[in-house]
Amino acid sequence: MLYWALVFLVVAAIAGLFGFGGVASASAGVAQILFFIFLVLFALAMVVQVVKGR
Repeated sequence: MLYWALVFLVVAAIAGLFGFGGVASASAGVAQILFFIFLVLFALAMVVQVVKGR
């Protein structure tokens, strides 16, 4: 999932560079959402690992 967030971030940067503001904004929004979902899942996995380890 982090891979896809980075892909959308690169697409947003390239679209912004070429002046496609709408595409850049949409791609950056998707990248941000995917990144936060990744962080939540990562934190959840860490909590499960700690609970299982005990």
